[in-house]
Amino acid sequence: MRIISAVILIQLANFACGNTELPLAESVLVVKSERKMWLISDGKKYREYNISLGDSPSGHKEQEGDERTPEGRYSIDYRNPESSYHLSLHISYPRQEDEENARNKGVSPGGNIFVHGLPNGVELTKANYQGRDWTDGCIAVQNREIEEIWSLVKDGTPIEILN
Repeated sequence: MRIISAVILIQLANFACGNTELPLAESVLVVKSERKMWLISDGKKYREYNISLGDSPSGHKEQEGDERTPEGRYSIDYRNPESSYHLSLHISYPRQEDEENARNKGVSPGGNIFVHGLPNGVELTKANYQGRDWTDGCIAVQNREIEEIWSLVKDGTPIEILN
């Protein structure tokens, strides 16, 4: 009983000090219409983020330059610490299906879709980016949030993007 009590006290102390150890995400869920992104572990949402999307966020990305965020199942396939934005995680768009749809329309599917922070050098104007869509199709969060996401989402993590 003493051991259980000691473990509980240590966990409470860690929580009170902000030293909680968050699990790695098993998957990421994005719901564009809600402007929300969640990290999921053990089948449960455990972190929630407000997001910004492209200037034309409704519908699935169909071609380069349409400023839409793709919809479907993808993965985080690499990270870029030298991004023009405060850290970025690449989404594996386009899939073969996306490429075929674009080819059938005679257009490029585009690419370079990331989860990222704010543009580098905008710390003094970051309020201008909150609560509005401003990317070219990427998923944007605040800088402190992308730092947390960067540490919890590893390469290969599935990401599902819903309308």
